[in-house]
Amino acid sequence: MTKIALLGVGRMGHELAVHLLAAGHDLTVWNRTTSGADRIVAAGASRAVAPAAAVHGAEVVMTALFGPDAVREVVLTGLPIPEGAVWLDVTTVSPADADEFAGWARGAGVRYVHGPVVGSLAPARAGALGVLLGGAPADVAVVEPLAALWADPERLRVVDAARTAASGKLLANLALGVSLQGLVEALRLGNSVGLDTDTVLSMLQGTGFGFIAGMKGPMIRSQDFDDTQFSVDLLAKDARLVLASTGASMPAVSATLETLDAARAAGRGDSDISVVVEPELAAPTLSVPAKTSA
Repeated sequence: MTKIALLGVGRMGHELAVHLLAAGHDLTVWNRTTSGADRIVAAGASRAVAPAAAVHGAEVVMTALFGPDAVREVVLTGLPIPEGAVWLDVTTVSPADADEFAGWARGAGVRYVHGPVVGSLAPARAGALGVLLGGAPADVAVVEPLAALWADPERLRVVDAARTAASGKLLANLALGVSLQGLVEALRLGNSVGLDTDTVLSMLQGTGFGFIAGMKGPMIRSQDFDDTQFSVDLLAKDARLVLASTGASMPAVSATLETLDAARAAGRGDSDISVVVEPELAAPTLSVPAKTSA
């Protein structure tokens, strides 16, 4: 049994916490919105009223926060993580952020491991997430058995540094975002040539967009985007991290972010990312001119 503090009990944080409790660990949680931790407290976790209270006496401190700015606000403002404890940061951050956090940890006598997850809530519940762990080998060894609770064993990868783990997570979310943008444009093309949504989704099977069409097809067909597996707000934040991490032109990511921001402006930031296709579902199907014989 390990004494663990978890800061951030959002959708993903909750699923990771369930695995920690099921494995018998001593878990104390803190969440900015108190009610967000209610379910996991009811399941057996202890509730802390402040981050400092949560980390008191912890052997492992986990952060599963919205983004790097939240990490700075909660941790880097002087969070008293016990000296020698391992800080496992699951938050999606940039490589530069990971370097900054690792540097802060060294100065505070804390052992930093960046451990982002790749996947959404369903694989999280099933213990089938991809996981990247970057940090000093001795520090990774402490948290690897914890990460194994929510990881697909064949997708748990130890890398050479925290920044490498951060880079891998951004690569994964770049692929997701660009695939999602491709799905939007495929549906737009289908509309333009007179194909209905189901036909477009079916025709994408076996193509490069087959995975995203299969994964999000049920939500798109039902037009129910409220069972959020990965929110628009989160993917938009990650797209911005991608763009901020390179000075190179990234037109596909920029187009993805434009689409995500349009959904956010429409009040759908907390909806599942598949909601970005909604304008294509509402668009009228154009008639295809019949060919005339010579």
